[in-house]
Amino acid sequence: MADLVPLGDAIRELVRDGDVVALEGFTHLIPHAAGHELVRQERRDLTLVRMTPDVVYDQLIGMGCARKLVFSWGGNPGVGSLHRLRDAVEHRWPAPLELEEHSHAGMAAAYAAGAANLPFGVLRGYRGGDLPAHTRVRTVACPFTGEELAAVPAVRPDVGIVHAQRADRRGNVQLWGIVGVQKEAVLAARRAIATVEEVVDELEPRPGAVVLPSWVVDAVCVVPGGAHPSYAHGYYDRDNAFYVAWDEISRDRDRFRAWMRRHVLETAGVEEYRASLEAVAAA
Repeated sequence: MADLVPLGDAIRELVRDGDVVALEGFTHLIPHAAGHELVRQERRDLTLVRMTPDVVYDQLIGMGCARKLVFSWGGNPGVGSLHRLRDAVEHRWPAPLELEEHSHAGMAAAYAAGAANLPFGVLRGYRGGDLPAHTRVRTVACPFTGEELAAVPAVRPDVGIVHAQRADRRGNVQLWGIVGVQKEAVLAARRAIATVEEVVDELEPRPGAVVLPSWVVDAVCVVPGGAHPSYAHGYYDRDNAFYVAWDEISRDRDRFRAWMRRHVLETAGVEEYRASLEAVAAA
C-alpha cells in the first residue's frame, strides 16, 4: 500500500545513486518538483528514461545527476534545443552523457513490455534508417507468419515517478487529461512515487481517467504546483514564458548554475521555489 509521505522522504528512501529513473508525463503533469528534489539530494550516476525529455531533464543533466539518457525525442518544447543536454553530449560538461535513442513507438513498446513483465517489446519499425545501428534494437521473426519485426528491450526502471491531479487517503492515484506512458512507467518500475496536487477522501469518477491503485505505488506526496512549468489539467495552466526564458538561462553554464542555486538548491520545496521565481519577476 502507498504511504503518504513528504517528497523529500520519498526521494531519500526510494531513489539511490546509479538507479534507472523514469520521470514521465506528457505535455502536462510532468514531475518537475520530484526532479528538483533529486537535484537537492545530489543523486548521481542515474540512467534517466523518458519518452520526451525536456526542461526537467535538462536541469538534471546540467547538475550532474545523469550518466545516461534513454529517450525518443529531446528538446525545449516549442522553443528549441536543450542546451545542458547538448553541452553534456558535445563537451562532456558537467559529465559525459551516454545516449540510447529510440523512436516514440519503440519507447512505448519498451514501456508496455516492462509493464507486462516481458523481456522485450515488438513492433513494426526501425526500418529504412540508420537508427538501429546506434541503439539497442534487434529483429525477430514472427513464429506464426515469419514476418520480420523489430524488438526493443523492456524498460524496467528502478524508480518510476509521475505527477497526478489527486490521490485518496488510501493511496490510490488518479490522473486525467492528456496522458502518455505514466501508467506503464509505474507498472514497469520496481518502486514508484506519485506526486499529486491534492489528497481527497474519495476519488470521483471522471471519463478517461487513469487510476493507479495503491498497491502499485510506494509513496504518494502532496505537492501542489509540482508540475510547473508544465500544467496540471483542471488546476493551472502551462507557464509558456518559462520555457522561452529557459532557452537563454540554459545557454550559459554560469547563468544556469546560478539559476539552479537560487531557485532549486536554496529552496526547500515547491512553495519556496515559486516564491523565488515570483520575487525575480517582481523585481
